[in-house]
Amino acid sequence: MSEEKRDINVIAMEVIMNAGDGRDKIDEALAAIAAGNLDEAEALLTEAEGLIVKAHNAQTEVIQSQVSGEDMEYSLQFIHAQKLLPIVKMLLNKKED
Repeated sequence: MSEEKRDINVIAMEVIMNAGDGRDKIDEALAAIAAGNLDEAEALLTEAEGLIVKAHNAQTEVIQSQVSGEDMEYSLQFIHAQKLLPIVKMLLNKKED
């Protein structure tokens, strides 16, 4: 992380937005599968995975900052983000089966 402290709520929104966009891509992939467009579905799942990785990296930034001793304010928004991310990861894993 840079020397400049980032607002935990900004990071939480990165997690929420990327995880939410990833979930949208998973839903689009399901629609593509239902329509028989397997190549499109595969591309959408790859895109979903990239968005989920972005969300995970933002979450990890906060965790690493706290572990290294940086004070982080309490944030309900970040707690929500932490709940959302594993749910979306689970959906992606189920769709790739």
